Amino acid sequence: FSGASAEYGGEPNDHVSLVDAAMPGMLPVINRFCVEQAVRTGLGLKAQINNYSVFDRKNYFYPDLPQGYQISQFKQPVVGEGTILIEVDGEEIEVGVERIHLEQDAGKSLHDQHPSMSFVDLNRSGVALMEIVSKPDLRSPEEAKAYVTKLRTILR
Repeated sequence: FSGASAEYGGEPNDHVSLVDAAMPGMLPVINRFCVEQAVRTGLGLKAQINNYSVFDRKNYFYPDLPQGYQISQFKQPVVGEGTILIEVDGEEIEVGVERIHLEQDAGKSLHDQHPSMSFVDLNRSGVALMEIVSKPDLRSPEEAKAYVTKLRTILR
């Protein structure tokens, strides 16, 4: 959603666009590459790819979100239900994926820079995030580990 650099490790507020800072009249534009990556991930998870998706405003006030809302998806995400097959102790387990949605990252609050003040770094504000929402199918730490390992393999 942001046109600013997403480079990690810059000085606070070095990579902030007018959209990220919520300047009046500035409107975000979806990043095509992020949508393509979400679709590719959905295909890797044998998930439903939705031809139509909608972004919503999740309203909340927090210092690291200057717009007062987060752009997100809930009811109509870019990717619908899918599955990941994992193996634990020789048993194959199907883990459901509820959805994959895109949303706007917030900035971050810095509480360790000064003993009596907090600061806000908007460098990552506006960066598109892809969230994979799993169904509650994992029953043990071993299953969770197998799930993350398999997911990392698919994403690479």
